[in-house]
Amino acid sequence: MIEVNSLTKQYGDKRGVRDISFKIDEGEIVGFLGPNGAGKSTTMNIITGYLSATSGSAKIGGIDVLENPLEAKKQIGYLPELPPLYLDMTVKDYLDFVYELKGAKARVPEQKKHIKNICELVGITEVYNRVIRNLSKGYRQRVGLAQALIGDPEVLILDEPTVGLDPRQIVEIRDVIRELGKKRTIILSTHILPEVEQICERVLVIKEGRIIADDTPSGLSARVSQGHSLALRAAGPKNAVANTVRAVPGVRVVTALPDREEGACDLQVESDGQVDIRKPLFRALATAGYPILQLRPQDLSLEEIFMTLTEDSDK
Repeated sequence: MIEVNSLTKQYGDKRGVRDISFKIDEGEIVGFLGPNGAGKSTTMNIITGYLSATSGSAKIGGIDVLENPLEAKKQIGYLPELPPLYLDMTVKDYLDFVYELKGAKARVPEQKKHIKNICELVGITEVYNRVIRNLSKGYRQRVGLAQALIGDPEVLILDEPTVGLDPRQIVEIRDVIRELGKKRTIILSTHILPEVEQICERVLVIKEGRIIADDTPSGLSARVSQGHSLALRAAGPKNAVANTVRAVPGVRVVTALPDREEGACDLQVESDGQVDIRKPLFRALATAGYPILQLRPQDLSLEEIFMTLTEDSDK
């Protein structure tokens, strides 16, 4: 559905985006993460046709955004960080205006029914006749999301959709996005990483204009941890097993965990990060006569993964 190939954006001597490529299939919800200034907004603005690329291409449903922008944009709903609202309009007048502006009649001829369904979906029916200026921040975000849905686009690109919202509003908008993802392809850019963990099945991480990671959250956790923190269960007395583990080169900390199996002990083992300690750990315990019954990486939070992947990128 979304295909980006060798995309580069040059600002004078500086490159905002450097030869990035990725694909997003129909129906995927993908988190797009990176530090400030990493190139997220530049990439999204190129995909949505708001910005031209220096080289490379971006296609939506096989349509090149630069070569055929009008047709490509018909498939895109975009919610920027600051929703493009006209505060003196009522919600009704604003959504009618967006419907006409987008030329949505060609795709969805039944205007009233279409807008009514969108209002019900994003939860703004009760404020439909109110002036936007008088709405709360949460309702304004919902109206911004509603305008992105007009024309029934197949792709939604959401830039910080919950910025400035209170915890209840964040949960409400998160539920709306999850519901929208059942029928649409979504790119979600946000600094609130628990949102990505709960909504997205895949994560793209950009740093200094380059894609440095593209995987599921669990895949990124396994890649980043690389045996740095392990949950170990081995047959044998806890003190003896722990001492054997501490003697393995590269082991930094051994912490006792509650034992969950008779005749075995549970430990958390952390390495110094320089080497993968799993193989030497296996050999040491096998030689000592303490069989490993379970050895698995400790799952990292997406926040820990993000910090590891993007360290030293903030100035």
